[in-house]
Amino acid sequence: MTEKDILKKEVEKRRTFAIISHPDAGKTTLTEKLLLYSGMLTTAGMVKGRKGRKAAASDWMAMEQERGISITSSAMQFSYKDVIINVLDTPGHEDFSEDTYRTLTAADCAIMVIDASKGVEKQTLKLFEVCRLREIPVLTFINKMDLYGRNPIDLMSEVESVLKIDSYAMNWPIGSGKEFQGIVDRKKKQCQFFLRTPKSGSQKTDIITYPLDSEETRSKLSEMEYKELLEEIELLELAGNSFTTKDFLAGKVTPVFFASALINFGVEFFFDAFIHLAPCPHKRKANLIDGKEIEIDPVKDPFSGYVFKLQANMDKRHRDSTAFIRICSGRFEKDLIVKNTRLKKKIRLSRPHGMLAGQRTTIELGYPGDIIGVINPSFFAIGDT
Repeated sequence: MTEKDILKKEVEKRRTFAIISHPDAGKTTLTEKLLLYSGMLTTAGMVKGRKGRKAAASDWMAMEQERGISITSSAMQFSYKDVIINVLDTPGHEDFSEDTYRTLTAADCAIMVIDASKGVEKQTLKLFEVCRLREIPVLTFINKMDLYGRNPIDLMSEVESVLKIDSYAMNWPIGSGKEFQGIVDRKKKQCQFFLRTPKSGSQKTDIITYPLDSEETRSKLSEMEYKELLEEIELLELAGNSFTTKDFLAGKVTPVFFASALINFGVEFFFDAFIHLAPCPHKRKANLIDGKEIEIDPVKDPFSGYVFKLQANMDKRHRDSTAFIRICSGRFEKDLIVKNTRLKKKIRLSRPHGMLAGQRTTIELGYPGDIIGVINPSFFAIGDT
């Protein structure tokens, strides 16, 4: 296998995405549950191998922990079912929206989290428009189905009317609020029933799967509930939009998933669908110093990357600043010497690191889609390539 073949294989394994939402829609909870299902957490709220840690893994700064909101765009990498995940946990609060806008430039797709009781909110709309402008495909995660909220069909209609995009339900909720007990996998025509336990939310949820038209499914529901469920599924088939991966990647349709991140109902279904739908790193447009626009191929072109964020006080033991760099092409190696096109100066990228819950991990190798942090002794500015 040649170096290009290895590079191509590594690129195809990667999914780099941002999570966008209005404050308190459950974005940080969803990020944490991805860590739980990837095996990075032993129980939700506790980083694997670090005892006594109660704060959410992505809300690592003191102010975030104090206020319960995501402020900095933590960049975390981990594996999920043979796929390398690079997740950018972006701020939802308006005070920090500029940071979110910049972070979206580093993402290949986005997950939009919507509160089932509130629908599309102000900040969600703003961030979705940025995704549209940057041609970033968006998956929709309708959260908090374990609380009584709005009708699922009304929520999908609002997504279409407010965001001006077609929607397609990949699953359908079985009940809502306290009666939320499962989802229908529309493609497989199967029902996934979740088992509620005292530990629901802190550990992976046990699931029982039955065919939609089976006696087992009928026995789980009342006659009226089963009839209504079939009618809703039939309505989606007859009057709903069609879905193709091509249309999703082109930003014409958003796949919709109903779930509860808090109690893990529908979460694994969403993650499994996400790794198959989300694009791997692809060609990105860039401008030369003379203004000429070019395309950078992640496999064919040599190493390139750009700075999308600067963050001070990443490590309270050191008064330093970190530059976050999105790798666009080629292979990164520790101590690689690169040229900063703005300064027209060669710089050694020493001590590169990744982040998980504020803890630095040294990076030896990096590939397109990966986010690396390098100590910034005033060499870098946002937008540097």
